[in-house]
Amino acid sequence: MNLIYDGKKSEAEILAQTLPAKLNSKWNSAPNKLIQGENLGVLKYLLDAQNLGSKIDLVYIDPPFATGKNFSIGDARANSISRSLTDKIAYTDNLSGARFLEFLRERLIFLRELMSEKSSIYLHTDNKIGHYVKIIMDEIFGVSNFRSDITRIKCNPKNFKRKAFGNIKDVILFYSKSKNATWNEPREAFSAKEIKKLFKKTDADGRFYTTIPLHAPGETKGGKTGKSWRGIFPPSGRHWRTAPEELEKLDEKGLIEWSKNGNPRRKIYADEQKGKKKQDIWEYKDAQFPVYPTEKNLEMLKTIISASSNEGELILDCFCGSGTTLFAANELGRNWIGIDESLEAIKAAKKKLENIEFQFLRQKVL
Repeated sequence: MNLIYDGKKSEAEILAQTLPAKLNSKWNSAPNKLIQGENLGVLKYLLDAQNLGSKIDLVYIDPPFATGKNFSIGDARANSISRSLTDKIAYTDNLSGARFLEFLRERLIFLRELMSEKSSIYLHTDNKIGHYVKIIMDEIFGVSNFRSDITRIKCNPKNFKRKAFGNIKDVILFYSKSKNATWNEPREAFSAKEIKKLFKKTDADGRFYTTIPLHAPGETKGGKTGKSWRGIFPPSGRHWRTAPEELEKLDEKGLIEWSKNGNPRRKIYADEQKGKKKQDIWEYKDAQFPVYPTEKNLEMLKTIISASSNEGELILDCFCGSGTTLFAANELGRNWIGIDESLEAIKAAKKKLENIEFQFLRQKVL
């Protein structure tokens, strides 16, 4: 399924006709790069001049949302009473409709070419434009490589007067380059309430636990897990989860609970569990008055980077703003490339990254 709109170019045209950026410094061996420049040309430069095709292991981008607004440093740092008429413009979000969609599509095509086969992309958007963006991403990355549509609770409830429900969420579209994408299962700790609900028993030491059957569906014939243990056979159509000698070891360690009727069950302790599987509704609220407009939650970015990349791999954010993605990547032992055209964004990113080693490059003005 493709989205049809005026001015839509073919992929071949985009890849062939986009001119690469020219940078004012020679690319060196530093693993981390912060680049000030128009990102489409810089992506073309990374692909052609630096041979980074299929080398990027994770992409996160937070592009404009087609809001038609200017975003200033004052908007980020202060409330409406203390904003100044001289606030510096951080960036302008003035594209809309088909022009915006093609702007984003061009960049997504280059990002796909730069991504490795184990790479994923997380694209931050909102509920006004996100439906169209998803169709474009289906087209570029393939419907089969769609992974999640993540709802992110971004703020506290607002009392807007418009005739609609209050908006406290935005959207993160998560796609992979292939079925072989890196995935490190993120888990969340159980809350105290969940522990009481799921682990209703306590032992002599006050540890919360629950019990599960020692047998599982499926009958085995001739195998160890189908044999008798302490004179007990698994129920019809089932087998022991482990061989009888392993069950004996569990019992010696006090990890089997025997009912009054002599029914054995395995103890599962709450404090030994990794937590629960992370779901697709996240609550990572952004700062109310951030240093830079639309600056995203650091822990949210660490979650994304941890889940979809490994230490030493290369992360790319071509709308890097104040550099939170780059900072998070560095904290987690990843290398990174950040790109932004805005001078105010670059200033904020350099300040955030001032204790991190990186090469700063600028696009030449022709």
